[in-house]
Amino acid sequence: MQQNIKNISETEQELEIIFSAEEFAPEYDKELTEAKKSIQIKGFRKGHAPLSLIKKLAGPSIEATIAEKMASEHFGPIIEEAKIKPASRAGIKDFTFEPEKLTVTLGYEVHPEFELKDYSGYEFKRAVYTIDDEAVQKEINMILKGHGTMLTVEEAAQAADTVIGDVVKLNDAGEEEEDGKTENHHFNLEYLPEDNPFRKALEGQKAGVTLTVETPGRNEGDAPAHFKVTIGEVKRMELPELTDELVKEITGERFDNVANFRADVRIQLEEHFNMKSEEELTEAISAKLIEENPVPTPKAMVASFSNMLMENAKRQMGGNFPKAFDTEQFELAMAPNAEKHAQWLIISQKIGEMNNLEIGEEEIKAFAEKEAAKNTAMNAEELIKTYMSAEFRDYITDSITKEKIYEIIREKVTITDEPTPVPEHRG
Repeated sequence: MQQNIKNISETEQELEIIFSAEEFAPEYDKELTEAKKSIQIKGFRKGHAPLSLIKKLAGPSIEATIAEKMASEHFGPIIEEAKIKPASRAGIKDFTFEPEKLTVTLGYEVHPEFELKDYSGYEFKRAVYTIDDEAVQKEINMILKGHGTMLTVEEAAQAADTVIGDVVKLNDAGEEEEDGKTENHHFNLEYLPEDNPFRKALEGQKAGVTLTVETPGRNEGDAPAHFKVTIGEVKRMELPELTDELVKEITGERFDNVANFRADVRIQLEEHFNMKSEEELTEAISAKLIEENPVPTPKAMVASFSNMLMENAKRQMGGNFPKAFDTEQFELAMAPNAEKHAQWLIISQKIGEMNNLEIGEEEIKAFAEKEAAKNTAMNAEELIKTYMSAEFRDYITDSITKEKIYEIIREKVTITDEPTPVPEHRG
């Protein structure tokens, strides 16, 4: 058997394998015998047709089968011996079948070879969010909204109010469009961006006022649109007093007094923003390494991440996209994200190889014990059994690998903590 590996691009290769007759003949004879038994030819009893006729009728099919079998059997060992990391399945691009030799050409994608730039001098800032009394009270107010009452007020609309009004679209002449009317539209000012034209126009206005709002065109170069809004009502949320009884109701009696509830809100905020801080840091790290190492990506790998992102989006929409949803446009919009996922996978694997990172039973046990310590309801031994099972082992190994990769990077880069105010959130 002879073999030749040819680089087509940084992520594509072709493998030519030449088999001698001695290597493929046994398989060929076996297939030919099976074909003779099963093929029914007019004028001959089943299984008694001449081999020359069988070869003429079934030869091309048999040759294709043999090419597939021989390539499938030898591709793995050849690639492993050559220390090549395939990134896709191999497919037969061509084959030629001759009496003395079988030549099969396979095409496949590979992980690119590249030198990872030294990242030990990189500097990153980690946000340390300040959870003060004001942040805690804002969070409590968000919770209390679910138990509040919307009241009509005669005052001018404030930033947190809801303005209810009739909206009419105006044409270029300033006249009302018949099919452009919406009655009792609710403008929740608090949830509109500060630069939203409707929020800017309605804030500070009272019921009974009629005004015109200009919004930019949908596309660049489009003329602005104009709407007439007649305010019918301004509503304001009245929050209930936080009492021990309300705390019991809100928490299902998990807490029975305001002080303990307030302390728990603070803990939950701290945990949330600690996690947010770590996520932002890891995102900054991966973005920087991708920027400095713009590795080429195999198409199959990008397609895999694209499918993952599409499926995640489907789950977030209840399992399926809406009927009018443009999946092609969405997939195009997700393409850069899918490519970045693929680039980070290649870079992180490179870091793992450079640091001889291997995940074995001891690492999985340590990970399970750490996870069990976070939740007293978990049993460490049971968790270890679950993580070691065939169903979960690959997933857990991947999770530990990612964690270890970031640990390796963090040990070499400079990370500076930066006090950061808790960001405003809407809704």
